[in-house]
Amino acid sequence: MALLQISEPGQSTAPHQHKWAVGIDLGTTNSLVAAVRSGECTTLPDENGHVILPSVVRYQNTDEKQVGAVALANAELDPTNTLISIKRFMGRAASDVKSSYADLPYQFVGDDDGLVAIDTAAGVKSPVEVSADILSTLKNRAEKTLGDELSGAVITVPAYFDDAQRQCTKDAAALAGLNVLRLLNEPTAAAIAYGLDSQQQGVIAVYDLGGGTFDISILKLTKGVFEVLATGGDSALGGDDFDEVIVSWLREQWDLDSIISPRLSRSLKENAKKAKQTLTDQSTATVNITLDNGTELSAELSKATFESLCTGLINKTLIACRRSLKDADITTDDISEVVMVGGSTRVPLVRQKVESFFKRPPLTSINPDLVVAIGAGIQADILVGNKPDSDLVLLDVIPLSLGIETMGGLVEKIINRNTTIPVAKAQEFTTFKDGQTAMAVHIVQGERELVSDCRSLAKFELRGIPAMAAGAAHIRVTYQVDADGLLSVTAMEKSTGIQSSIQVKPSYGLSDGQIADMLKASMVNAKDDIRLRMLVEQQVEADRLHESLIAAIDADGDLLAEAELNTLSDALAKLLDLRHHQGTEEQLKAQIKHVDDLSQNFAALRMDKSVNAALSGQKVDEV
Repeated sequence: MALLQISEPGQSTAPHQHKWAVGIDLGTTNSLVAAVRSGECTTLPDENGHVILPSVVRYQNTDEKQVGAVALANAELDPTNTLISIKRFMGRAASDVKSSYADLPYQFVGDDDGLVAIDTAAGVKSPVEVSADILSTLKNRAEKTLGDELSGAVITVPAYFDDAQRQCTKDAAALAGLNVLRLLNEPTAAAIAYGLDSQQQGVIAVYDLGGGTFDISILKLTKGVFEVLATGGDSALGGDDFDEVIVSWLREQWDLDSIISPRLSRSLKENAKKAKQTLTDQSTATVNITLDNGTELSAELSKATFESLCTGLINKTLIACRRSLKDADITTDDISEVVMVGGSTRVPLVRQKVESFFKRPPLTSINPDLVVAIGAGIQADILVGNKPDSDLVLLDVIPLSLGIETMGGLVEKIINRNTTIPVAKAQEFTTFKDGQTAMAVHIVQGERELVSDCRSLAKFELRGIPAMAAGAAHIRVTYQVDADGLLSVTAMEKSTGIQSSIQVKPSYGLSDGQIADMLKASMVNAKDDIRLRMLVEQQVEADRLHESLIAAIDADGDLLAEAELNTLSDALAKLLDLRHHQGTEEQLKAQIKHVDDLSQNFAALRMDKSVNAALSGQKVDEV
């Protein structure tokens, strides 16, 4: 007998049309998977009914590994092979990780300038491989629960993940056998969950403090359109840092620095985390640890002490909030709701300070641990085609400006920060020297005016440009950022159609706080940067004018009387002296104009010579 699937109109498609897609919150501390079933998005449990999967992998040998709670339970017994908070290492160089997390028990291998890698009982593992094992576990859970293969997944990332970190996340998903429908910023995922649930309209601040990252996003919600007005945060600030301040306090209380070991370090970290969680609803927490020699130690940590230890960390998040409001050109009075996301927002002092800053109680009706996965699940269901009539539109933004290096080491911004993605923008450039047949394209990221103050993303060359006079060639450079925030750059010479392109995959990600530092530096140095840019522009113009006139004099200097030639040569020598001996912008600008005026007659004489040469030997009626 055939069974009929009955559903409410618009809630689900016909059985033969339905595709299963999931949303995955790949978190620093915990990970989850969610899917829409019978019109409602819920997180999917494992065989024990647990929806939260600790983001922990323990490698025992090449054929055996533990993922999740069982791995976490053995972390203290096997600290060097149990990898925790691996998300913090995604897309980062070994040197960055070693300098930021000096007390980690892991054995790092490889070049300091390359991507971080860890030696384990199962061989060398990269953060991509570890993340793939976590994603694979969630994929298997989803397929077992849903009873079918997955057509795709939306995976969430911090809004401030850069290109390298996003690409590493996509690589991990591919390794796990997942079809990535989209990388979705975590704050946007939370907004989807709340926006569709409560039909919010207006400007919403999403404060996302997870285990390893902090994001603040200012979103405008209007009739199903989620527009990100501004985004900010820190890709290396989260609950792990709250644990670390407790660990530092304990080490100082017990004077442990001289006897620390990998096992003791892990024990301190896990007990610090438990104490933090206890202080969510208790006034004191007792911390008990056993040293390697069997000695037992105990300490009482009060909520007041804990709050004094973590106040600085919370204030750093509020500084980012203030900056994002400024970027969005709004004040706290314009915010209609504040959404709290991430397990670390359970710390009472965090909620108090956020409420005080935004002058309104934050929304906490959806479990902050689950809200990101739920939003991602809703988006996955739409992208896979189960809701073709959905009017939900996401308009994310890029966190830092993308530009190109021009002569003099200047940055020409192609796409400005907080531009809505996906986006494609093009700009035309030209050659600097006569006969130039190649052009180097240097892609940079940042807000400063000089390349040296920005971050280099990638370089490539466009070859085969026809030999022309300087400035005659037209090279169109196109920057395209897709919905996942990944950048592709193409350079094309317009007359021939010759082109070259690259997809930006930087060798490693930004170091701790680098994005925030870059933004701060751009504001602090704004006036100096503009003055320096204007000076460099005049220096470049001086170089161009000097080079072109010297070439012209070498070719046709005999057209000028000796006195006129000497005057022009003296003016060029003075221009060169100003260029290389700290001449001011005004001095250079004035001397460039003076040389240009002096060379007008020379230019006319050269033009006459060219015309005469072209007409020589021809009759008037043939011209």
